[in-house]
Amino acid sequence: MSEQEYTPAAVWTWDKNDDNRFASINRPIAGPTHDKELPVGEHPFQLYSLATPNGVKVTVMLEELLALGHQGAEYDAWITNIMEGDQFGSGFVSVNPNSKIPALHDRSGEEPIRVFESGAILMHLAEKFGEFLPTEPAARAECLSWLFWQMGSAPYLGGGFGHFYAYAPTKQEYPINRFTMEVKRQLDVLNRNLSERRFLCGDEYTIADIANYPWYGVLVEGHLYNAAEFLDVESYTHVRRWADEIRARPAVQRGRKVNRVWGEEHEQVKERHSASDLD
Repeated sequence: MSEQEYTPAAVWTWDKNDDNRFASINRPIAGPTHDKELPVGEHPFQLYSLATPNGVKVTVMLEELLALGHQGAEYDAWITNIMEGDQFGSGFVSVNPNSKIPALHDRSGEEPIRVFESGAILMHLAEKFGEFLPTEPAARAECLSWLFWQMGSAPYLGGGFGHFYAYAPTKQEYPINRFTMEVKRQLDVLNRNLSERRFLCGDEYTIADIANYPWYGVLVEGHLYNAAEFLDVESYTHVRRWADEIRARPAVQRGRKVNRVWGEEHEQVKERHSASDLD
């Protein structure tokens, strides 16, 4: 398959007239584009997010904490429409200068604490409530290793494979082959690890599982990029077994609905302000 040759310019310049579907929200500079304050509810945690894989990590974590009886983990989840540029509002940028979801304001103390990057949010909540992060040094190191493995690997799955396979305006052999190979390697890493363990770090369910499931678990379930057949996900039997067990958790089922505005209507909870919103 031949592909059109592209010769990079001596100095790259931003084409503001690019007509691809992400042109309105992709730009080479940071900072707010407009003034917009964030809403604030009555609960200790204010989450500004969307039910993408990174957003689901945090809502699942909060629902898991509530399921354990931690009422201090009550939260308001406000929708952040990233396709309309909500993440570039001045209020959002003040919580996350990187303008990516999810962004969390912890208002449980005397002074609000901003936390951004999904892995940092999971760690913050795990340490605050003493759940889902082992304290024994070796187990903690293993858990954090798999957490940061996910943070480093997912861009190849989402921004690499997902973009070129599902979203790019044209299908190109080289990037699809390159990122498919890497995603399959990642799935094999997980599959080999899970062949000897119930969860990623052993017998305990941790933030490593909460972080990885919305990406790799949902991928092998066939609900990410419509790529299940292309990636032959059926062959990763241990990842599928792990994903099945996590998907069955009631807190995971609740968390996946929050800030979701697509799919079946009964699976959508645009905003969450009380447990009754998920009934």
